[in-house]
Amino acid sequence: MKRRSSRFARVACAAAVLAAAIAPAVWSTSASADDDQTVTWSVRPADESGPDGRAWAELELEPGETTTERMAVINLGDSAVTFSLASADGYLTESGRFNMLPSDEKSTRAGTWITLPSTVTVEPGATAVVPFLVEVPKNATPGDHAAGVAASIRSEGASEGAAVGVESRVGFRVMVRVAGDVAPGLEVHGAGEYITEWNPLNPGTVVVRYTLHNSGNVRLESSSAVEWNGRTVSGETVELLPGDDRAVELHLRDVWPLGLLSVPLSVERAVVLPDGSREHIGPVMQTVSVSAIPWPQLLVLLSLVLMVGGMAFRGRRRRRQVETLVNAAREAGRREARIEG
Repeated sequence: MKRRSSRFARVACAAAVLAAAIAPAVWSTSASADDDQTVTWSVRPADESGPDGRAWAELELEPGETTTERMAVINLGDSAVTFSLASADGYLTESGRFNMLPSDEKSTRAGTWITLPSTVTVEPGATAVVPFLVEVPKNATPGDHAAGVAASIRSEGASEGAAVGVESRVGFRVMVRVAGDVAPGLEVHGAGEYITEWNPLNPGTVVVRYTLHNSGNVRLESSSAVEWNGRTVSGETVELLPGDDRAVELHLRDVWPLGLLSVPLSVERAVVLPDGSREHIGPVMQTVSVSAIPWPQLLVLLSLVLMVGGMAFRGRRRRRQVETLVNAAREAGRREARIEG
């Protein structure tokens, strides 16, 4: 029984983590409520009549300005459900997926700019359009600010006699561009490593590892590339919110170890505008130095030197042995000649 309870606790924990993930598009999910009925729902940006086709809300507002947005909560199940509604600060995970702070963690940024009802009840197969207010503080800093809104249900289980709550949450991001001076900035901190192939007839791999830091106040998209001997290796496009850091790794294969290598790294930058377009602002260029010591080849060379040296030593020793025998034979011949004489 204890094993089954522990297993349930692990599953519940994993379900909570997965249910909290916020995708950058329309989503739906399902969860089991207390009465063992499965609840399936989706949440989308909306206008007065229902979902309007947007993936998320993109707003341009002045400091102190207020606007009304809407979310459509769609009940895809067979019974009426009361959903909890909430807003929270938004962020990007290490994999680049958008998420919002969990309900037990207090928001301090754009999540606090949103006011919406605490709950909404939706009939089976119906859609509820819920208005919510976005109010930008008068002292808000210019640039991009990320938040999220979500509809959730909570189910209960038991583990070793204790109640375990699982929150299943579905929503979308709300991006607010506060008017003012736009200051894009991207810092690149890179380093390189050479991975040796110990077969001396095979070249190795240069691994370029670097961190991207959005030091500006607007959302950026970045794509990177390294070049070597006319070959280019490109990385995936990375989205960065202001203040974000992202670790990236590129592999340049089939590179011979030639000592100190200088690998050019190019990082393209583009500001993501509220209308979804991109404004390219030019690349960041950096040279990554990589120490590529040809250890396998040096070992082969050392082996050849030792082999040749050993053969030369043995040759000299044999020659000395032959000379010794020849000299001994001559001396014996001279002794015999003196005796006969």
